[in-house]
Amino acid sequence: MLQGDRTWVFQEPPVILATGTVVGPDEGQGPLAAEFDLVHPDWEVGQPSWEKAERALLEQATDIALQHAKLKSDDLSFFVGGDLMNQIISNTFAARTLGAPYLGVFGACSTSMESLALASLIVASGAGKYVMAGTCSHNCTAEKQFRYPTEYGSQKPPTAQYTVTGAGASIVGKQGEGPIITAATIGKIMDLGITDPFNMGAAMAPAAVDTIQGHLEDTGRSPGYYDAIITGDLAGVGHPIATDLLKRNGVPMQQTQFLDCGLMIFDVQNQKVQAGGSGCACSAVVTYGHLLKRIAKGEFKRILVVATGALLSPLSFQQGETIPCIAHAVAIEAPN
Repeated sequence: MLQGDRTWVFQEPPVILATGTVVGPDEGQGPLAAEFDLVHPDWEVGQPSWEKAERALLEQATDIALQHAKLKSDDLSFFVGGDLMNQIISNTFAARTLGAPYLGVFGACSTSMESLALASLIVASGAGKYVMAGTCSHNCTAEKQFRYPTEYGSQKPPTAQYTVTGAGASIVGKQGEGPIITAATIGKIMDLGITDPFNMGAAMAPAAVDTIQGHLEDTGRSPGYYDAIITGDLAGVGHPIATDLLKRNGVPMQQTQFLDCGLMIFDVQNQKVQAGGSGCACSAVVTYGHLLKRIAKGEFKRILVVATGALLSPLSFQQGETIPCIAHAVAIEAPN
């Protein structure tokens, strides 16, 4: 199963049986709005706090995924998930509601593919029958924890990114109908000394490049093997940097092939989202709500989703630490 240094290649590929995606009002005004299962018109989602609203988004996404798979929570062997909140409380409390055996993980915005990779490994190894992967984020909770509360009204530089309000969940099984997961590459921590939390795209770009190159080296595949290689949330600053770094390293990408979830989920030119989207939900809802539909329609046969994460905390920022980053990649293909 292990191929090369850090890639799992699944000889009997697990199947993504079902997904659930829920988003907030800004995402509902973006170009992918019709691709999501549920769009909320407000940030509160009927809850008394933004943190509880974020948890509700994930609970709804998990319910939708279970309904699509025609399963109950008792059928799940494990739930693997995480988020941006301290002690990953959104997933922890959602897991309390779900009631399935729970593995909490933290990869910041890379959590979508980290959880999907681990869910695939559990299923492929026979350690679980049905495993759910899930993650979520909320614009207001992220701003409140990492930057300045929304009410403060602070201005942000053009390099800043806009945290996606939403949640995405998927259910992985050994057999069934749906796209298959053929491989997963686990990222390494990359830190080029950036300290600015308003420039996470530049901080995360080297991690995306390292994981993409590691995946191609481990598998012996060329970029042309995939119809699209999609980074998680490098957005308008980080994605061009990653493109340039790959070109310098002898891995040129075609513009139509190398995409980014942070640039896809919003209309960057007309929505006030600075450089584009970010947050755990960014790559989750774009992958589960949009990219998998393109596979189902036959527009894509093979994609590589490379979710990126900036592993800073308010404490590390206050102490002047640089921003360590990571990226995890999952190869998803149309069923044979």
